[in-house]
Parts: sequence; C-alpha cells; structure tokens
Amino acid sequence: MVPKVVFGKGAFNQIGEIIAVERNGIAPFVYLIDSVFETNKAFIEDRIPLSSIDEIIYISTAEEPKTSQVDDIVSKIKKKYQYIPSGIIGIGGGSILDLSKAVAIMLTNPGSASEYQGWDLVKNKAVFHVGVPTISGTGAEVSRTTVLTGPERKLGINSDFTPFDQVILDPELIKDVPKDQWFYTGMDCYIHCIESLDGTYLNAFSQSYGEKALDLCKEIFVTNSLSKEEADAKLMMASWHGGMSIAYSQVGVAHAMSYGLAYVLGTKHGIGNCIVFDKLERYYPEGVAIFKKMKELHNISLPVGVCANVTEDQLNVMTNVALSLEPLWENALGAKWKSEVNADILKEIYRSL
Repeated sequence: MVPKVVFGKGAFNQIGEIIAVERNGIAPFVYLIDSVFETNKAFIEDRIPLSSIDEIIYISTAEEPKTSQVDDIVSKIKKKYQYIPSGIIGIGGGSILDLSKAVAIMLTNPGSASEYQGWDLVKNKAVFHVGVPTISGTGAEVSRTTVLTGPERKLGINSDFTPFDQVILDPELIKDVPKDQWFYTGMDCYIHCIESLDGTYLNAFSQSYGEKALDLCKEIFVTNSLSKEEADAKLMMASWHGGMSIAYSQVGVAHAMSYGLAYVLGTKHGIGNCIVFDKLERYYPEGVAIFKKMKELHNISLPVGVCANVTEDQLNVMTNVALSLEPLWENALGAKWKSEVNADILKEIYRSL
C-alpha cells in the first residue's frame, strides 16, 4: 500500500515541505511532468520550490509509456548526475505516473525495464518516488504496477517496490481536463470496478474498495447532480478506491483485450478500454448496460471501425498479447478459462470494434 497520502484542495502547494525530509545531500529531485503543462508553467512548474540541483523533464504522452522510454530516461539521469536522485516526482495522468514508478525502479535495478515486465521480478527497492495525479480514473497513483509497452508485449512491472512512497491528491489539479478525456479516464475506474467485483480473485478487502469506487462512479457519471468541484473530488477518490480494489484482486477481459489493441495500434489506455468494454455484453451484461447509459448521458461517441483495416497477422499479435495475460483471464473466467475463450473468439470481438 502507499504509506503516505495527502488529500485536499491546494494540497499540491505543500509539495516542498512534504519531500524536503527525503532530500539526500546534494542528490537532486527529478520531476517528470506531462508536457501538456509546459505552456502553462504557472499551473505546475512555478509552484515547485526547486533547488539548484533539481531538474524538470517534460514528457509527451502522445504515446503510451514504453520500456525503451524508461531505459532512455534512466540512462540520461545516471549520466548527468554523480549520485542516484533523492527522488522521482511524477506529475500527470496514468502514463506519467507509470513512467515515474518505472524510472524509480530502474534507477536501482540493473538491465532493461523490459526484463521486469511481469509479477514480482524486481529485487531492489526503488528510489523514493511521489505521485501527483492531474487526471483521475486510472488508479495508477495507488497501484502496484506500472504498465509499459515492451518489445514483445504490453505488461506491467508488478511488484511490492512499485507503489509510490507518497501521493498528493489535489482535486484542483484535475479541474481543466477535457470532457472526452475526463470520461475515458473515469471509465477506466468504472471498468476496474466491474472487472474486480465480477472476478474470481475477489476477496472482502478488494470488494469493499471496489463497491465504494463503483458507487462514486455512478454518482458522478449517472446521477450527474454534483457540482464540478464535488465531482472532481469524488472522482479523485473513486480512482484511489478503484486502484486499491485492483491491487488486491485483478482486472479482466476488457483490460486484457485493450492491451492487445494498444500493443498493435497504439490505442491509448482509457479510450481503448471503452472501445473494448462496449462490446463485452457476453462477459459483463449489467456493467456494459450502465456504461452505454453513461455514454448517452454525456454525449460520448466512441470511434468505430478501429480494427477495420487490421491484417490477419496483426489480429494474431493482438490475441497473443491478450491471451498471454493469464491472471486477468483467470480472474474473469476462473481456473478453467482456457476452455471458455480462444483466439477465434477474441478475433471476432476485435473485428467488431
């Protein structure tokens, strides 16, 4: 679990005093910030009390984070500084938060990030790392995974060393998220809940978080009676609770298939989950019905014909990536999942997207 978290309007203004106790002599703090904020420095950068040795690196999220990108950032940091940084601070959405967790891990572990894609492969404790979400829904701020696209597959670095040491939840930071992105990322949280609560891995701990996150999602996206400020604060907590639910259970069919979609077509995670989940009535009938209602209420139109031009080879790669995520399928369909789903079934769904 994340050991320290602060929540509240304006909490980001405390970042200097929060991390000061972790500064290790002249070793810098390195800030990885979504490049969307590079043109609005008053919103993020100007509020960070930088020391002369600290560094800000702006990172584009036009593509999903890659293992090669992690390796490149780690290499540059090691070449530039004599000492391992005092900490890595990630400020952005799920992509930046995942990238920050991965960089923190790879600063203390040898080799390439791709060597650690999987479950419990990390041996050495990561450097101190802080997560500051500027969009809510992914649960990346609280999860024990950092999802990366590697040379062979899209898969997380799942380990006890992955979670942030400190998270700062400030609802003010998500106030200007564009509506479509707000919906897609919020639906990532909703889909987490459906997959966790319908799964075979469910336990009372996970269920308690999943049920609360689902209630919050319905209040935000179905009831639709909250002020913007109230909705932002509650979505931030829904994301947290949804991420906690997944930390103690697992996701399911939508995530497995969206990983295949992302690996081949580069589809971003939030919208990819929505595109896939929209076609999964056979697995999550009630969850998909409510999802369609949410789409209608918020006038969201999903892309169609996403896989219209994919080749048979591409379909094979998609299905192989999806089916390789065995814990997700076992959670969704049980221990005998291989008798219930195969490449032909998945190809049929992919072709319908």
